[in-house]
Amino acid sequence: MRQDPPHPPNSLQEKPAAVHDHDHEHGGSTLSEMDLRVRALESLLVEKGYVDPAALDILIETYEQHIGPRNGARVVAKAWCDPAYKAWLLADATAAIASLGFSGRQGEHMIVLENTPATHNMVVCTLCSCYPWPVLGLPPVWYKSAPYRARAVIDPRGVLRDFGFTLPDAVQLQVWDSTAELRYLVLPMRPAGTDGWSEEALAALVTRDSMIGTGLLPDIVAPATAKEPA
Repeated sequence: MRQDPPHPPNSLQEKPAAVHDHDHEHGGSTLSEMDLRVRALESLLVEKGYVDPAALDILIETYEQHIGPRNGARVVAKAWCDPAYKAWLLADATAAIASLGFSGRQGEHMIVLENTPATHNMVVCTLCSCYPWPVLGLPPVWYKSAPYRARAVIDPRGVLRDFGFTLPDAVQLQVWDSTAELRYLVLPMRPAGTDGWSEEALAALVTRDSMIGTGLLPDIVAPATAKEPA
Protein backbone atom coordinates (compact mmCIF):
# COMPACT_ATOMS: atom_id res chain seq x y z
CA MET A 1 0.00 0.00 0.00
CA ARG A 2 1.29 3.44 -0.85
CA GLN A 3 2.42 5.47 2.13
CA ASP A 4 2.18 9.23 1.71
CA PRO A 5 4.62 11.56 3.48
CA PRO A 6 3.14 13.49 6.45
CA HIS A 7 2.53 16.58 4.30
CA PRO A 8 2.24 15.60 0.61
CA PRO A 9 2.90 18.41 -1.90
CA ASN A 10 -0.71 18.93 -2.95
CA SER A 11 -2.36 18.20 0.39
CA LEU A 12 -3.53 21.51 1.80
CA GLN A 13 -3.98 20.22 5.36
CA GLU A 14 -6.99 22.52 5.96
CA LYS A 15 -4.74 25.54 5.33
CA PRO A 16 -4.79 28.15 2.55
CA ALA A 17 -3.35 26.79 -0.67
CA ALA A 18 -0.06 27.86 -2.07
CA VAL A 19 -0.20 28.85 -5.72
CA HIS A 20 0.69 25.89 -7.90
CA ASP A 21 1.81 25.75 -11.50
CA HIS A 22 -0.55 24.43 -14.18
CA ASP A 23 0.38 23.91 -17.80
CA HIS A 24 -2.94 25.22 -19.08
CA GLU A 25 -5.02 28.36 -18.97
CA HIS A 26 -7.20 28.86 -15.90
CA GLY A 27 -9.09 31.76 -17.33
CA GLY A 28 -11.04 32.65 -14.18
CA SER A 29 -14.16 34.39 -15.43
CA THR A 30 -12.72 34.62 -18.96
CA LEU A 31 -13.95 32.00 -21.39
CA SER A 32 -11.54 30.34 -23.76
CA GLU A 33 -11.98 30.71 -27.50
CA MET A 34 -13.38 27.17 -27.67
CA ASP A 35 -15.87 27.88 -24.86
CA LEU A 36 -17.03 31.01 -26.65
CA ARG A 37 -17.50 29.11 -29.90
CA VAL A 38 -19.43 26.33 -28.18
CA ARG A 39 -21.71 28.80 -26.40
CA ALA A 40 -22.29 30.73 -29.61
CA LEU A 41 -23.19 27.53 -31.44
CA GLU A 42 -25.48 26.44 -28.62
CA SER A 43 -27.26 29.81 -28.64
CA LEU A 44 -27.71 29.64 -32.40
CA LEU A 45 -29.14 26.10 -32.30
CA VAL A 46 -31.52 27.03 -29.48
CA GLU A 47 -32.60 30.20 -31.29
CA LYS A 48 -33.40 28.25 -34.45
CA GLY A 49 -35.28 25.60 -32.50
CA TYR A 50 -32.92 22.72 -33.27
CA VAL A 51 -32.04 22.15 -29.61
CA ASP A 52 -34.32 22.15 -26.58
CA PRO A 53 -32.43 23.82 -23.69
CA ALA A 54 -34.22 21.62 -21.14
CA ALA A 55 -33.23 18.47 -23.01
CA LEU A 56 -29.64 19.71 -23.21
CA ASP A 57 -29.60 20.31 -19.45
CA ILE A 58 -30.88 16.77 -18.85
CA LEU A 59 -28.19 15.34 -21.14
CA ILE A 60 -25.42 17.22 -19.34
CA GLU A 61 -26.80 16.18 -15.94
CA THR A 62 -26.86 12.56 -17.08
CA TYR A 63 -23.18 12.63 -18.01
CA GLU A 64 -22.27 14.55 -14.86
CA GLN A 65 -24.09 12.37 -12.35
CA HIS A 66 -24.74 8.98 -13.91
CA ILE A 67 -22.73 7.80 -16.93
CA GLY A 68 -19.32 9.26 -16.03
CA PRO A 69 -19.30 8.50 -12.29
CA ARG A 70 -20.30 4.88 -12.96
CA ASN A 71 -16.73 4.26 -14.13
CA GLY A 72 -15.33 5.49 -10.86
CA ALA A 73 -17.93 3.48 -8.96
CA ARG A 74 -16.66 0.31 -10.64
CA VAL A 75 -13.11 1.16 -9.56
CA VAL A 76 -14.24 1.71 -5.97
CA ALA A 77 -16.33 -1.47 -5.84
CA LYS A 78 -13.47 -3.58 -7.17
CA ALA A 79 -11.11 -2.11 -4.57
CA TRP A 80 -13.59 -2.99 -1.83
CA CYS A 81 -13.83 -6.60 -3.03
CA ASP A 82 -10.27 -7.32 -4.15
CA PRO A 83 -7.47 -6.54 -1.64
CA ALA A 84 -4.77 -7.07 -4.28
CA TYR A 85 -6.43 -4.63 -6.64
CA LYS A 86 -6.86 -2.10 -3.81
CA ALA A 87 -3.14 -2.29 -3.00
CA TRP A 88 -2.32 -1.75 -6.68
CA LEU A 89 -4.80 1.12 -6.91
CA LEU A 90 -3.20 2.92 -3.97
CA ALA A 91 0.31 2.28 -5.28
CA ASP A 92 -0.26 3.04 -8.99
CA ALA A 93 -3.74 4.40 -9.55
CA THR A 94 -3.20 5.29 -13.21
CA ALA A 95 -2.32 1.74 -14.19
CA ALA A 96 -4.91 0.08 -11.96
CA ILE A 97 -7.70 2.28 -13.31
CA ALA A 98 -6.55 1.80 -16.89
CA SER A 99 -6.72 -1.97 -16.40
CA LEU A 100 -10.50 -1.59 -16.20
CA GLY A 101 -10.55 0.35 -19.46
CA PHE A 102 -10.79 3.85 -17.97
CA SER A 103 -8.02 6.08 -19.26
CA GLY A 104 -7.41 9.02 -21.55
CA ARG A 105 -7.37 12.78 -21.42
CA GLN A 106 -7.69 14.27 -17.91
CA GLY A 107 -6.82 10.89 -16.42
CA GLU A 108 -3.21 10.43 -17.46
CA HIS A 109 -1.84 10.77 -13.92
CA MET A 110 -4.16 9.60 -11.15
CA ILE A 111 -3.78 9.26 -7.38
CA VAL A 112 -6.37 7.50 -5.22
CA LEU A 113 -6.93 8.78 -1.68
CA GLU A 114 -8.33 6.30 0.82
CA ASN A 115 -10.83 7.49 3.42
CA THR A 116 -10.53 5.80 6.81
CA PRO A 117 -12.24 6.25 10.19
CA ALA A 118 -9.37 8.61 11.10
CA THR A 119 -8.92 10.51 7.82
CA HIS A 120 -11.31 12.09 5.33
CA ASN A 121 -10.13 13.38 1.96
CA MET A 122 -11.71 16.11 -0.17
CA VAL A 123 -10.64 17.24 -3.64
CA VAL A 124 -10.67 20.72 -5.17
CA CYS A 125 -8.89 22.62 -7.90
CA THR A 126 -8.19 26.04 -6.46
CA LEU A 127 -7.32 27.77 -9.72
CA CYS A 128 -9.66 26.19 -12.27
CA SER A 129 -11.56 22.89 -12.56
CA CYS A 130 -9.08 20.04 -13.06
CA TYR A 131 -11.16 16.88 -12.83
CA PRO A 132 -10.67 13.15 -13.60
CA TRP A 133 -12.99 12.79 -16.58
CA PRO A 134 -12.35 9.09 -17.29
CA VAL A 135 -13.69 8.06 -13.88
CA LEU A 136 -16.06 10.89 -12.93
CA GLY A 137 -17.32 12.29 -16.23
CA LEU A 138 -18.03 16.00 -16.53
CA PRO A 139 -17.34 18.21 -13.50
CA PRO A 140 -20.46 19.54 -11.77
CA VAL A 141 -21.10 23.27 -11.91
CA TRP A 142 -20.46 23.72 -8.18
CA TYR A 143 -17.00 22.10 -8.47
CA LYS A 144 -15.99 24.77 -10.99
CA SER A 145 -17.49 27.64 -9.01
CA ALA A 146 -15.33 30.24 -7.28
CA PRO A 147 -17.11 29.83 -3.91
CA TYR A 148 -16.34 26.09 -3.73
CA ARG A 149 -12.76 26.54 -4.90
CA ALA A 150 -12.15 29.15 -2.21
CA ARG A 151 -14.14 27.75 0.71
CA ALA A 152 -12.85 24.20 0.26
CA VAL A 153 -9.49 25.55 1.39
CA ILE A 154 -10.53 28.23 3.89
CA ASP A 155 -13.45 26.40 5.53
CA PRO A 156 -13.55 22.78 4.35
CA ARG A 157 -15.64 21.56 7.26
CA GLY A 158 -18.17 24.28 6.54
CA VAL A 159 -18.33 23.10 2.92
CA LEU A 160 -19.03 19.56 4.08
CA ARG A 161 -21.82 20.85 6.32
CA ASP A 162 -23.30 22.55 3.26
CA PHE A 163 -23.28 19.14 1.58
CA GLY A 164 -25.23 17.67 4.46
CA PHE A 165 -22.85 16.13 6.95
CA THR A 166 -20.64 17.16 9.85
CA LEU A 167 -17.21 15.59 10.12
CA PRO A 168 -16.23 14.80 13.73
CA ASP A 169 -13.40 16.95 15.06
CA ALA A 170 -11.36 13.83 15.75
CA VAL A 171 -11.28 12.97 12.05
CA GLN A 172 -8.42 14.59 10.14
CA LEU A 173 -9.58 16.39 7.02
CA GLN A 174 -7.14 16.58 4.11
CA VAL A 175 -7.90 18.85 1.16
CA TRP A 176 -6.11 17.92 -2.07
CA ASP A 177 -5.48 20.42 -4.86
CA SER A 178 -5.80 18.94 -8.34
CA THR A 179 -3.43 20.17 -11.03
CA ALA A 180 -2.87 19.68 -14.73
CA GLU A 181 -0.34 17.01 -13.76
CA LEU A 182 -2.38 15.15 -11.14
CA ARG A 183 -6.01 14.15 -10.72
CA TYR A 184 -7.41 12.64 -7.54
CA LEU A 185 -10.12 10.08 -6.83
CA VAL A 186 -11.35 9.49 -3.29
CA LEU A 187 -11.84 5.87 -2.23
CA PRO A 188 -14.76 6.13 0.22
CA MET A 189 -15.17 3.72 3.11
CA ARG A 190 -17.24 0.67 2.33
CA PRO A 191 -20.67 0.93 3.98
CA ALA A 192 -21.30 -1.46 6.84
CA GLY A 193 -23.86 -4.15 6.12
CA THR A 194 -22.58 -4.98 2.64
CA ASP A 195 -20.58 -8.12 3.38
CA GLY A 196 -20.99 -10.65 0.59
CA TRP A 197 -22.34 -8.14 -1.91
CA SER A 198 -21.21 -8.37 -5.52
CA GLU A 199 -19.13 -5.66 -7.19
CA GLU A 200 -22.14 -4.68 -9.27
CA ALA A 201 -24.34 -4.21 -6.20
CA LEU A 202 -21.62 -2.28 -4.39
CA ALA A 203 -20.98 -0.01 -7.38
CA ALA A 204 -24.64 1.01 -7.33
CA LEU A 205 -24.09 2.50 -3.85
CA VAL A 206 -21.17 4.71 -4.84
CA THR A 207 -21.98 8.36 -5.57
CA ARG A 208 -20.05 10.98 -7.49
CA ASP A 209 -19.79 13.21 -4.42
CA SER A 210 -18.34 10.39 -2.32
CA MET A 211 -15.50 10.09 -4.87
CA ILE A 212 -14.81 13.85 -4.62
CA GLY A 213 -15.01 13.76 -0.84
CA THR A 214 -18.08 15.96 -0.47
CA GLY A 215 -20.40 13.06 0.29
CA LEU A 216 -20.59 10.07 2.62
CA LEU A 217 -22.05 6.65 1.90
CA PRO A 218 -24.61 5.56 4.50
CA ASP A 219 -24.35 2.18 6.16
CA ILE A 220 -26.88 -0.41 5.09
CA VAL A 221 -29.34 -1.19 7.85
CA ALA A 222 -31.41 -4.27 7.14
CA PRO A 223 -32.83 -7.29 8.97
CA ALA A 224 -30.31 -10.05 9.63
CA THR A 225 -32.13 -12.30 7.17
CA ALA A 226 -31.99 -9.78 4.35
CA LYS A 227 -29.96 -10.72 1.31
CA GLU A 228 -28.13 -8.71 -1.34
CA PRO A 229 -30.60 -6.75 -3.50
CA ALA A 230 -31.62 -8.53 -6.69
